[in-house]
Amino acid sequence: MTERLIPTLAAVVGALFVASLSLFTVDQRQYALVFQFGEVVKVISEPGIQFKIPLLQNVRYFDRRVQTIDAEAPELFNTREKKNVLVDSFVKWRVVDVSQFYKSVGSEAAAVARLKQTINDGLRAEFGQKTVADVISGQRDQVMETVRKRADADARKIGVEILDVRLKRVDFPDKISSSVYDRMQSERRTVASQLRSEGAADAERVRAEADKQRDVILAEAYRKAQALKGAGDAKAAAIYAEAYGKNPEFYAFWRSMEAYKESFKNKSDVMVLDPSSDFFKYLKNPQAGQGKSK
Repeated sequence: MTERLIPTLAAVVGALFVASLSLFTVDQRQYALVFQFGEVVKVISEPGIQFKIPLLQNVRYFDRRVQTIDAEAPELFNTREKKNVLVDSFVKWRVVDVSQFYKSVGSEAAAVARLKQTINDGLRAEFGQKTVADVISGQRDQVMETVRKRADADARKIGVEILDVRLKRVDFPDKISSSVYDRMQSERRTVASQLRSEGAADAERVRAEADKQRDVILAEAYRKAQALKGAGDAKAAAIYAEAYGKNPEFYAFWRSMEAYKESFKNKSDVMVLDPSSDFFKYLKNPQAGQGKSK
């Protein structure tokens, strides 16, 4: 029985060995190419368990995920005004035709080198047609999209799709940046000085207008006050005249009393008058008016 078991076990082990050489797994993140005598005989783009001829065929895997090419250092480009700018960029790409990819470049390293050169040439051509203002803010999105389309057209030849090209930073070299900042500061100071001058002129104009309005208001108020005062004086005179007409002697007496009160309200007041004048008649004789009327 042992003699029968050994061949069976040997057959099972041999079958498992052959199966291990025949079966392979393709991940959902990969493409697989099956080679036979160095030639591609099968392209596998779906995940799962696959078969190959053991010892005759071999498998090579390629990444199908979106990958990034990030510039190692900012590149120096010239704009249309012949000004140097430092550009830092990155690219998003992926393999879409693995068979074409293998035939054209063979490896990811070779593909990255070609894509870098393509993107660099595209950026250099675009920057040469744009001004500094365009590439910094004005037409930046347009520049990136134009470069992406051109690079994608070339990348399709090697089975690659360019998904995005982005400019992370566009700046002047350090020496140029210093002079640009100095010029910007000078321009800002000039603008600030101009604004202060305009503000001072506006303030002077507002003050002059306010002074003019104040003078007009004061003049109008003085006119109205004088008119009211004149009307009051006229009315007072009319009242005085009416009172005088009703009782002239009492009116003369009351007016004399008011004059005495105003004349003698301060002890230090000095008056030089003839004692026999009519001013003192009510002081000498309070009945002076009545006697005269009789």
